[in-house]
Amino acid sequence: MVRSGRKIVESASRITAALVFLGAVFLNSQDAWAQLKAGTGKSNITASNCGEVHDSLFVKVLVLENGTFRAAIITMDVVAIGSIGAIPDSFLPEITTRIKNEFKIEHVLVCASHNHLDGFLNGGGKIGSDVAGKTISAVKMAMANLEPVKVGAGKGFENRFAMNRRIRLKDGKVFTIRHATPNTQDDQIAGLGEIDPEIGILKMERRDGTMKAVVYNYACHPYTGVPDKGVTAEFPGFASRTIENQLGHQCMAFFIQGAAGDITEVLYKDTNDPRDCEPFGLMLGSSILNALKHIDTGHADQLSVVSETVSLPLRSDIPIQLDTLLQEEKRVLASLRSTSLNLKTFIPLYIKYSLSPDFPAYDAEQYLLEKKRGFSGLNNMDEANKKDIEKYIRNVHAMEKLTQIQEDRYQLLLRLEDIKRLGGDLVSVQIMAMCIGDFILVSFPGEPFSEVGLKIKESSPFPNTFIAGYSNGYLHYAPTAGSYSQKGYEVMNCILAPEWQEVYQEKISALVKQLKTSKKSIWK
Repeated sequence: MVRSGRKIVESASRITAALVFLGAVFLNSQDAWAQLKAGTGKSNITASNCGEVHDSLFVKVLVLENGTFRAAIITMDVVAIGSIGAIPDSFLPEITTRIKNEFKIEHVLVCASHNHLDGFLNGGGKIGSDVAGKTISAVKMAMANLEPVKVGAGKGFENRFAMNRRIRLKDGKVFTIRHATPNTQDDQIAGLGEIDPEIGILKMERRDGTMKAVVYNYACHPYTGVPDKGVTAEFPGFASRTIENQLGHQCMAFFIQGAAGDITEVLYKDTNDPRDCEPFGLMLGSSILNALKHIDTGHADQLSVVSETVSLPLRSDIPIQLDTLLQEEKRVLASLRSTSLNLKTFIPLYIKYSLSPDFPAYDAEQYLLEKKRGFSGLNNMDEANKKDIEKYIRNVHAMEKLTQIQEDRYQLLLRLEDIKRLGGDLVSVQIMAMCIGDFILVSFPGEPFSEVGLKIKESSPFPNTFIAGYSNGYLHYAPTAGSYSQKGYEVMNCILAPEWQEVYQEKISALVKQLKTSKKSIWK
C-alpha cells in the first residue's frame, strides 16, 4: 500500500512537472503572437508665457505590445523633427535611446504633423524647453495603462479642404501657391494637380467595446492658422479633439501626416475672410467618425516592424539652377520699360478705365460734343493713358517675376549649404514599415509629394497601406522625379536628386514584403 502510494505520488509529480514544462513552452511560444496591447499618453508641450494660445500643442504616445515585443508611435504638433523649427536635431536620438533603455521599446516612430503654427510662422518661442522630458513622461503614462485591444483598419474620404498647390502652367512649368510670392496670372493657368483624399484609419477598442485609440493618416499642409493668430495645433488638433469628444472614454486620437509635400488647405491666400483652419478640422473629424462606423474590430495579435538605413542621392545641379535664374533675371530686368505713372496715379486711372473703357475721362456727352466740334483731345488722351496703364502692368508683372526669382535663389542657396554640410553624394536616412493588425504604415523623413504616397499604396499587397511623412527626421521636400523639370518652390527647396524616388520606393516595397512574410509565419 505504501509502495503503491509512492508510485501514485511519483507519477503525479512527473505529470505536474510535465505540465509545468509544457506550459512554459506554450507561454514562450505565445510571445510572438500574444494578444495585442495598447497604452496611450500625452503631454502639453506649449511654452508658458508664449503669447496668445488658441489651443495647446501636444506630444502623444501610443505604445503597442505583443508579448515581449514593443513599439511606439509618437505624434507631435510641430513643424518638423529636427532641421527646422524648435525641435533640435538632438531630440530624436536622445528620446529613442532613452525609450529603448528605460522601457525596452525597440522601434519608435516619431511623426510631426508639420504644423506651421507651432512658432515656425508666428514668432517662435511657442514650444516649451523640456520637450524630451515631456515626451518621456507621455511614454510612462502610456506604459502604465497598457491593456488588451481589438483592432480594425479601414479608410475614410475627405476632399473638401485640401488642394494641390502646384498649379500647372501653359508653358509646361509649375507655380506653387505661397505667401512668399505673388500668384501667377490667371491666363497662364492650365490646370491643377491631384490630391489623395483617402484617410487611413486604425481603430482600437478595449474588451468592453469602448474606444481606446484612433490613429488616422491624411495628407495636407497645416498652415492656415486661426483668426486670433494664436498658437494652434491647426486642423489636426481640431480633428483630434472632435474625435475624442465624440467617442469619450478617454479615447486618444493620433494624427499622422501623409505625403503632403504638394498639398495645401484651400483659400490659403484668402484676403476677404479671417484665416481659420477650425472648419477644416471639423470636416476631417466628422469624416473619420463616419468611417469608424464601418470598420469592424477583432482579436489582433499582429505587431511587426522592419526598418532599414537607406542612402538617397543628393542633387548636384544647384549651381546650374542658380546660373539659369541669373540669366532669367537679366531677361526680366531688360523687359522693364519707362512709364510716366507711379502707384498714386496708376490706381485711379486703372479704376476709371476699367469702369468705363469707352468713356473713361468724362460722361459720354462730352465725347460726343468734342466729336461734333471736330476735336479728338479726349480720345488722344485716353489712348496715351491706356498705353501707360499697359506699360505699368507689364512692369508690375515683371517685378512679381523678379520676386519669384529672388525667392527661388534664396531657397536654392539654403539647400546648397545643407548639401555641403552633409558632404558626399548620398544622405543616409532611416525608413520603417510597421504592421498593426491589417494597418500598414511606412515612413519617410521629409515631404514627399502625394503621387509618391499613391504609388506606394498601389504597389502594396496590403489594402490598408499608408505613408507617414515627416517622420524620424526631416530632409525638406521630396518631389517626384518628373517634377524637377517643372520647377516650382518644392523643387527649389530640395536637397535630393530625382533618383531618390525610385530608390525609396524599391526599399519600401522590400520592407513591406518582409512584413508580409512575417505576417504569414505568425498566422501559420
